[in-house]
Amino acid sequence: MAVFVALGAFLMTLAGGWTAQRVTDRRHLVLGLAGGLMLGVVGLDLLPEALEAAGTEVFGVPAALLLFVAGFLLAHLVERLLAHRRAAHGAEEHDGRTPEVGLTAAAAMVGHSAMDGVAIGAAFQVGDGMGTAVALAVVAHDFADGFNTYTITSLYGNARRRALAMLFADAAAPVVGAASTAFVTIPQHLLGGYLGLFGGALLYLAAAEILPEAHHDHPARSTVLCTVAGAAFIWLVVGLSG
Repeated sequence: MAVFVALGAFLMTLAGGWTAQRVTDRRHLVLGLAGGLMLGVVGLDLLPEALEAAGTEVFGVPAALLLFVAGFLLAHLVERLLAHRRAAHGAEEHDGRTPEVGLTAAAAMVGHSAMDGVAIGAAFQVGDGMGTAVALAVVAHDFADGFNTYTITSLYGNARRRALAMLFADAAAPVVGAASTAFVTIPQHLLGGYLGLFGGALLYLAAAEILPEAHHDHPARSTVLCTVAGAAFIWLVVGLSG
């Protein structure tokens, strides 16, 4: 049942990626929407789940928040190191961005989608009611995951085939994750730590890369509205799934 439901997440992820690539003539709006979706996923979905799952504190600060900050700094460090390495070897960047950063970010989103599948499987082990609720939440926000995966990979100068490959990997990840719950159980505190770390990295990409790029050539009011709409959509999804 969990794997069957995860197939819905597979289709929704592909739908999100298809939408992202079809609106290239409105790139600034796509990036503005992607930034809002990423902000909403981090602030309204990932962080609350991380804080609930990883409830321990380290020197007075929740472990999930420490990992959130670490994820933000890690994303910044990885981007700078990759840019420095390419510059040292005489490689050109794509508008000041290195393609490897886009692939790394997309790979992290694939890992997150796999954990979504694990969450579906684990919820169905508890009961059909809980499994259905978790599945609805995952399927709803996987549209945003597919949208963001394709957008991030393309934004950093990767070829279309690479962006599509990462999109299909992201779509398949929930199915693989759901199937793995028949053999593996992930401790809740480790899951919470991962969500915090991934949330920090995702926020860095949204705030430092996606949104500035969205307003670089088209500082329009419509771009801001798309960002707000993206965050509001995630709020709606979280509210309905709760």
